[in-house]
Amino acid sequence: MIHPDSLTVSRRGVLIAGAASAAAGTLPTDAMAAPDAPTPAPGSVPSARVTLEINGQQHTLELDNRTTLLDTLREHLNLTGTKKGCDHGQCGACTVLLDGVRINSCLTLAVMHQGAKVTTIEGLGTPRALHPMQAAFVKHDGYQCGYCTPGQICSAVGMLDEVRRGIPSHVSADITARPLLSPDELRERMSGNLCRCGAYSNIAEAITEVAGVTA
Repeated sequence: MIHPDSLTVSRRGVLIAGAASAAAGTLPTDAMAAPDAPTPAPGSVPSARVTLEINGQQHTLELDNRTTLLDTLREHLNLTGTKKGCDHGQCGACTVLLDGVRINSCLTLAVMHQGAKVTTIEGLGTPRALHPMQAAFVKHDGYQCGYCTPGQICSAVGMLDEVRRGIPSHVSADITARPLLSPDELRERMSGNLCRCGAYSNIAEAITEVAGVTA
């Protein structure tokens, strides 16, 4: 038997024991008894099954959750008409129509658009039956190297739809009135699509012809 006088208790020991007891008391019983969470296998990444309607055709894909819509189109569906330019949403080369609205496909993840309808340049028209905007770009030589052209055309189609629906822009004088596609409106609305070759005047002529107005 240990005599009480032989026990030595330090102030530090009391504090440590008290802190440990308090911490244990705050844990729920199931948490204290639960085993450690399983460690993901090396190299594994979270994925999801995504269904998209691309150019009128349904596709179901198993994708890494980090896959952008742009990479889904190019790398998984071989729809390489949509171009990867800056990959930062600054050049517009990757513009597609998502449920009828133009977007930069490099800035959005495919898993965010379950069941959405996507239209790429391949879905606008065919070599034998060009979309009016495609035909106008050919007629007015609205391209040189052509790299940005798919994004320019998709953006122009989406932009004209915005105008028809009365959506104003930053340069609209009256945001309550239906906007007119003036040169200033056109330049503002297409400012997110860059052309390194500088074919802007021809692009404007093509869009103006399709819009049925005179710039």
